Amino acid sequence: MSGEDSIPRLNNLAKTMGIEITEFSEGSCVVECTVGERHLNMGGVAHGGVHATMLDTAMGGTLVSILAKEEWCATAQIDISYLNAVNKGDHLIATAEVVRRGRNLAHLEGKLVDSGGRKVATAKGTWAVWETRPRSIGG
Repeated sequence: MSGEDSIPRLNNLAKTMGIEITEFSEGSCVVECTVGERHLNMGGVAHGGVHATMLDTAMGGTLVSILAKEEWCATAQIDISYLNAVNKGDHLIATAEVVRRGRNLAHLEGKLVDSGGRKVATAKGTWAVWETRPRSIGG
């Protein structure tokens, strides 16, 4: 896959948060966001939900990049380790890799870094994979 036409559309949560998919190719989905006032928690640093949403989006997008067109997936479990605080103005980049893809499950790992390469968070997750879109999802 290449070109902007192949970039998956973001859900409304990710769009509202200012998250963007900046790269999408087979086996890769890069997600970026610059932390603003709206992303801060009461302590004045980026809320952990920013990390979680970016990692989930990068990991899910990476899996989607290798699925057949008719296949569907959803996050079944995700575990995030928060390593460093993120401040207003920091630019974050999330990447992921498929560790193992089975028939009905996929295991992924994700990494969130700032623009200087400092590791901010890591994630491991499991995705359910269906041969077709389940009826319970969107009709």
